[in-house]
Amino acid sequence: MAKESKKTIKKHASVYANVVRQFNKAADFMKLDPEIRKILAKTTTEIIVNFPAKMDDGTIQMFTGYRVQHNNVLGPYKGGLRYHPAVDIDEVRALATWMTWKSAIVNIPFGGAKGGIQLNPFKYSDSELQRITRRFTFALGSNIGPEYDIPAPDVNTTAQIMAWILDTYLSTQPPQERQRCTHVITGKPIEAGGSLGRDKATGQGVVFTIEEWAKDKGFSLDGATYTVQGYGNVGSWASLLLKPHGSKLIAVEDVTGAIANAKGIDPDDLNVYVKKTGGVKGYVKARPIGHKTLLSTKADIFIPAALENQITAETAPLLNVKVVAEGANGPTDPDGDEILQKQGIDIIPDILCNAGGVVVSYFEWLQNKRSEFWDLEEVDNKLHKKIVNAYERVRDTVKEFKTDWRTGAYIVALRRLETVYKERGIFP
Repeated sequence: MAKESKKTIKKHASVYANVVRQFNKAADFMKLDPEIRKILAKTTTEIIVNFPAKMDDGTIQMFTGYRVQHNNVLGPYKGGLRYHPAVDIDEVRALATWMTWKSAIVNIPFGGAKGGIQLNPFKYSDSELQRITRRFTFALGSNIGPEYDIPAPDVNTTAQIMAWILDTYLSTQPPQERQRCTHVITGKPIEAGGSLGRDKATGQGVVFTIEEWAKDKGFSLDGATYTVQGYGNVGSWASLLLKPHGSKLIAVEDVTGAIANAKGIDPDDLNVYVKKTGGVKGYVKARPIGHKTLLSTKADIFIPAALENQITAETAPLLNVKVVAEGANGPTDPDGDEILQKQGIDIIPDILCNAGGVVVSYFEWLQNKRSEFWDLEEVDNKLHKKIVNAYERVRDTVKEFKTDWRTGAYIVALRRLETVYKERGIFP
C-alpha cells in the first residue's frame, strides 16, 4: 500500500475553492463561452454513501464513502478512489474536476470523477479492508460501470483493492455479462486484467514532462539535483526513473519524516528500505531534517508528490529550485502559484505533469475492451507520445496567450470541452 499519509493533514483552504479560482482565471483569460462556463462550473452528480462493515472482532462499524462525477461530455467518468481520513465532499469535488481537465489535456475519451472513503486504512487489517471495500462497491451499485464510470487507484489504494472492487462488481452482474465488464476498474493486478506499466505510469509521466522541460531550457538532467515530497507510488517511481538520467536525489520527505544527503540518495536502495519499514525515517545513509529544511533545500527540481495545498503563501518563499514538477494533485494553491511565478520558478502543472496515470488507465481499459494485452514497450511508447503531445499543446497555448503554464493547461482543456459542447449542442 502506498503510504502517502497515516494521519489527517490540516487543510489550509478549501481545495475546491482553489479549483474554482483557477478555472475562473482561465475562463476569463480565454473568454470561454458563458453558457458552457455555467455547465463546467458545476459537478454533474455527487454521491455520498453511508455503509456498514464487519470488523474482525465481530462488531459493526459505519463508514462514509464518496463518488463525485464532474463531467462526461468527452467519454465515461474516470478517476481514482482514495482511502484517507481527510476525504470529504469538498476534496472529492476538486479532484473530480481536475480529472476532467486532465483527460481533456491528454486527449483521451474520458470525463472526470473521483471518490473515496473517509478512513485511516492503516488502522484496519487486510480482511477488514477487503470487507470495507466490497461493501463500498456494493453501496455504489450502478453508479459505476465499464462504459459509465471507471474507478482506479489513488492515495492509499492498491491493485489488490482494485481486484476486490472488480470481483464485487462482477458478482452483481448477470453471469453471461461478466466477461464484458472487466474494464469497470483500472489499476488491477496484471493477472486480473491489469496493464503493464500502470504501477509506474504517473511517475513516468512526471519524468517525461521534466525531460521536455529540460529540452526547452537547454538544461542537462545529467548531474541535476532534485528533491521529492511524498515517497509513495508517484514520488518513488519518479525518483527511480530520474536515476538513469544521472540526476541526483538530495532530499526526500514522507509522512514519517524527511532526510537529506548532499552527495545523493540512491532511489533503489531507499525504495527497498521504505518497503521494509514503511517510510524514509531512520534511513542511515542520509541525515534527518525538518519539513521547512526540505522545502528550502537548494536543488534544480522539486517534485511535490504528496497531498494538496503544500505550496502556499507561507511555504512558497522557501523554495530554491528551477522547476516544480507537480506529481500530486493540487500541491500548489493559487497564492503559492503567484509567489513561484514572481520568483521565476517554472511550474509543470499537475493536470499535465501527473496525467500519465489516467493515460495508462485508458490503455488498460482499451486492452480489456479488445481482449488484448500490450507489452511494456508498447505501453511506454504510447504514453510518451500522449504526454509529449499534451506538453507541446500546453507550451504552444502559453505562447499564444502569453500566460503562465497552469492557465495555459486549463485553456487547452477548456477549449476542447468548449468545442465538443458547441458541436453537440445542449439537449433538448
